[in-house]
Amino acid sequence: MTDGPDKPAGAASAATRSDGTADPSVELAARRTGMSFQRTRMSADRTLMSVIRTSLSLISFGFTIYQFFEHLQETNITGGGSRAPRNFGVALIYLGIGMVIVGIIFHLQFMLGLRHLREDMKREGLIHGESHFPASFTLVVAVLLLVLGVAALINLSSHSGPFG
Repeated sequence: MTDGPDKPAGAASAATRSDGTADPSVELAARRTGMSFQRTRMSADRTLMSVIRTSLSLISFGFTIYQFFEHLQETNITGGGSRAPRNFGVALIYLGIGMVIVGIIFHLQFMLGLRHLREDMKREGLIHGESHFPASFTLVVAVLLLVLGVAALINLSSHSGPFG
């Protein structure tokens, strides 16, 4: 038996007093829980931003190291044919790309789980679903960084591309 189409039996009575008025403590608890979802979402965005910062640093350092030693070899300053510094630069780019991929996957899984939990709680009447739960702009930036990292890697591999 249910009290309504989406509420289990007794769910509505828990939020009302014996005189039929809404219980303010239950209302406040539902709002606090709703706000905690927003705080958790913002925390996940901050985590992805730290992944973006680290990945950007790895990709840019790798690209710079590769280009620097490539330039030194072209001007015959180093005199040797050592590929180790350039390989190190490429490894940093791969590491940065891998890190941003893992960060994007983790972020997507976490946000989908959070959305499902929020929908379940909204359906049970435990929280209000009035606030919008938009897509993450930080995720868009992470995907753009991934594209930038892949473009840098293609540029170094083929010696042509957007950065050549």
